[in-house]
Amino acid sequence: MVRRGVERYFDKLGYVSLAELTLASGRRCDLIALSPRGVFVIIEIKSSVEDFRADSKWPEYNEFCDQLYFATHAKVPPEIFPQQAGLIVADAYGAEVLRESETDKLAAATRKALMLRFARTASSRLAALGRFAEKSGLAVELPD
Repeated sequence: MVRRGVERYFDKLGYVSLAELTLASGRRCDLIALSPRGVFVIIEIKSSVEDFRADSKWPEYNEFCDQLYFATHAKVPPEIFPQQAGLIVADAYGAEVLRESETDKLAAATRKALMLRFARTASSRLAALGRFAEKSGLAVELPD
C-alpha cells in the first residue's frame, strides 16, 4: 500500500521507478526512482517502528542515490526517522513529502553503473512480462 502510493506520487512528477532493485553492494532497495534529469532517489519503506529498528542497512543506500527517503504510513510516528533522510507518508492512493531529503550527488562512475543496472533490470522485467503475456494469450499494448 505504501509503495503503491509512493510510486503514484513520483509518477506524477515524471519519475520512473523500480521496486526491489539489487544494488552493486548486493543490497536490495525497496524502491528506486529516476527523475527526468537523471536524479536517483532511493525510498526505504518502513511499515512499523519495529521494522525501522530492525533495519541497520539503510545508511549504505546513500552510496547509490542522490537523495534518500523513508516512506511509511500515517500510524508510524515520524520522529523515529533520521533527520538527514527525507520522509514520505503514503497510502495506496498517493503520498505526501513531510520532509525533503538532503541531496548528495553521486560520483559519475557510480551514476553510470547505476543507470545501466536500472535500464537492464527494467528491460529484463518488461521482456519477462511480454513473454508471460504471450504464453497467457493476453494482448499487451505498450506505451510509446
